[in-house]
Amino acid sequence: MKQNILLVMADQLRADYLGCYGANFVKTPNIDKLRNDGVLFDRAISPSPLCVPARASMLTGANAVVNGVLDNQRWLRPDRKACGVKTWPEILVETGYNTAAFGKMHFYPWDINEGFQERKIAEDKRHILLKDDYYDYLATFGLEKKHASHLNGYYENKGAVIGQFPEEHQVDRWVASRTCEYIDNYKSDKPFAVMVGFPGPHCPYDPPQKYLDEIDEDLLPDTIPGTKDSDKFRDYFIMANKLPWNGVDYTDFEESHKKKLKKHYCALINQIDFEFGRIIESLKRKNLYESTTIIFTADHGELMGDYNLMGKHYNFEPSIRVPLLIKNSRMEKDGLREGTVSLTDLFSTILDVAGVESYADPDDSKSLFSPESRSSVFGATDLGYMITDDNWKLCRHTNGAQMLFDLKNDPTEQNNLFNDAQFNDKKNDLDKILISRLTKSIMRSNDEKLVNDLGAIGDGGFEERGWQRTYPKKIF
Repeated sequence: MKQNILLVMADQLRADYLGCYGANFVKTPNIDKLRNDGVLFDRAISPSPLCVPARASMLTGANAVVNGVLDNQRWLRPDRKACGVKTWPEILVETGYNTAAFGKMHFYPWDINEGFQERKIAEDKRHILLKDDYYDYLATFGLEKKHASHLNGYYENKGAVIGQFPEEHQVDRWVASRTCEYIDNYKSDKPFAVMVGFPGPHCPYDPPQKYLDEIDEDLLPDTIPGTKDSDKFRDYFIMANKLPWNGVDYTDFEESHKKKLKKHYCALINQIDFEFGRIIESLKRKNLYESTTIIFTADHGELMGDYNLMGKHYNFEPSIRVPLLIKNSRMEKDGLREGTVSLTDLFSTILDVAGVESYADPDDSKSLFSPESRSSVFGATDLGYMITDDNWKLCRHTNGAQMLFDLKNDPTEQNNLFNDAQFNDKKNDLDKILISRLTKSIMRSNDEKLVNDLGAIGDGGFEERGWQRTYPKKIF
């Protein structure tokens, strides 16, 4: 019998801010319990640490270059189905699953389904003008989404505020409630595949006071210092955050600001853990817990003041490392999987749970049930490219910044070895892999333009006048 599938994705949650990853400054018992019942992946990487590219790649099992989704202003091509490109929920529907999505998905247009037969939508907390399902819900109580900049202390505290709604109307509570309703009312004989997208702990950092009171400031982690390399991104970072979507000026960014932001961020994490626990309880009430594969992860991390930066987008470890926990009857309990894996591996893993063979390129997506470890992960956004393995990372950026880090001996990436001659061999080895993956991805991104897989000569009527090539050529 096929397992149900529950994929829970928090927005902008870094791995080392969960108890099961060693954090003693948050309270995440429900997420931590999932580790007891399943496997924790100690270095899961978001290859494109930005909301939309990360989600597009996870849905399709293809990297951001192949998809053409390298920033938050782009989405999957509208003719992708004609090219043979399917999302994992589309594939699961074909194999007999009921699919549903609750919360933030970050699709364009925002209300399309991309294979989910049912959606209850609460998009990005910054998308205040979207008339999504959460907007309609708030309206029934005489409430409306607002930017959060009207709240006390928003600008001086760099976006750290107390939430504008009572806890019972807060967006992560709403998402969890819609998910619980779906599970509680589920009656089909078919298995379900549900994706839950919590809008938190993404900025604005706006927890209810209740969760803020749980945080002990004395336990909050130290900030990773800025470097000459991270300074190369400061101007872009400051400019981008001054834009209306955020409106915060990080030119003056003191440790006191960072401390307050961490406290608010941790409070949002505590709330997400509580809401995740509610979903788990719904599964148990329906006797579906044991028959459901549960995956908990995030689309990308959060710098949270490290390197004098906030948010994501940059290839430093707090930005690219995400939590990944999986409970499945084929995986050991209380397990630890060492080594680097990719967020895009979820495409092939979900298909594996459903008993479907993945057509994804294993460089981009391979089932996490496979005992074979990854040699490396290739990543890309509009800011540049990255190749990383268990111990090393090479980055080449569009602003000219080039970085090589020995992660084993320098986990906080303070010492850039790119121009150190004694590491030239390592740099060149990684560079070869980076260029190979990039070139291969560029070619794959244009496969629908193929005239003939084996060459045009001798291909039927190719030599005759009026011959027409097939377009788009199926990619898969």
